[in-house]
Amino acid sequence: MKRFYKKVTAEKEGGAYSVQLDGRVIKTPAKAHLRLPTRALAEAIAEEWDAQVTDIDPSSMPLMQAAATAIDRVTPQRDKVIEEIAGYGGTDLVCYRASHPMSLVAKQSAAWDPMLEWIETRHKVTLEACQGIMHIQQPEEALTKMRDVVVAQNDMTLAPLYNITSLCGSLVIALAVLDGHVTAEEAFDISELDETHVMEFWGSDAEAVNRRNNNKKSLAASERFLQLSGIIT
Repeated sequence: MKRFYKKVTAEKEGGAYSVQLDGRVIKTPAKAHLRLPTRALAEAIAEEWDAQVTDIDPSSMPLMQAAATAIDRVTPQRDKVIEEIAGYGGTDLVCYRASHPMSLVAKQSAAWDPMLEWIETRHKVTLEACQGIMHIQQPEEALTKMRDVVVAQNDMTLAPLYNITSLCGSLVIALAVLDGHVTAEEAFDISELDETHVMEFWGSDAEAVNRRNNNKKSLAASERFLQLSGIIT
């Protein structure tokens, strides 16, 4: 799609904010009104639209994509999204450890043990860790508490939270980002620890590097969305 507008503005509408192109309110792909919780987020999305030169490239507008996802996909199926996010708690990355080599075992312990300690201190959630990939059943009380944290989030928060959780393979890490306990960059390093270890020993290929770069950018965009929404201070 070619750029068809000249002026982009962020405007207040009642208790929310919108982005307007030549005075016309932007709608989501599903034709819903793009209502945003803060002026900061609206202004940032307006900047994304204003940065489009000749052709409009949706992939260059991660904040707009996250907001549209929240409105078009999360709101109509909120319960399903909550269950998908909460489901990661039962198979959380930080709970499944290597048995060898010892260098990797040590790295996992150094990076992942603090995550389990944090979730226990912050949310009173105690998770079990094991060696290997055989599924272990986590305590129902722990899973319920994590689900309750997810349920408490609004739709605009659930969209980036889902993205962080799925990219990291960890609800624990995602909740730590949401809480401002770790940054998106730290979340990337923690969740990509295994692959980083392999790359250090065996090298990398272009596809793996590209995937990691895209994931890192996506995590950063989700973190920024939460910051602009006033969730992370």
